[in-house]
Amino acid sequence: MNKAIALAATLAATLSFSALAGDHGGRGDSLKKADANGDGMISRDEAKANPRLAKNFDAIDANKDGQISADEMRAFHAQRAGEHFKKMDTNGDGQISKAEAANAPRLAGHFDQIDTNKDGLLSKDELAAARAAHAKK
Repeated sequence: MNKAIALAATLAATLSFSALAGDHGGRGDSLKKADANGDGMISRDEAKANPRLAKNFDAIDANKDGQISADEMRAFHAQRAGEHFKKMDTNGDGQISKAEAANAPRLAGHFDQIDTNKDGLLSKDELAAARAAHAKK
């Protein structure tokens, strides 16, 4: 299951705060690192220290107050995860088949571990569970 968790983390990294902040650890740790003054928010100035975060700052700052909160980061991550899932779900059935996963070699390599109900398809819930299991590490 560790390989499945690693795969889910890789998938999530393309979409999550961890990827934006350049830290592949937990999202909370990344938020703390980016939050230089420790106020629980990331300002535009704080985001400048990380090019990925700075690039996506306006998209993440949903309420346009010039600060990124943990809630805004979670919402951004969820939106990106949904977009990524839709992109992989080429037939639009709401699940990722092994054939669809073939376009993502790491996912294909760990497909069976993530497919916890063994139906030959990956659901959003299965991918989310794998990401959540990795986040707890």
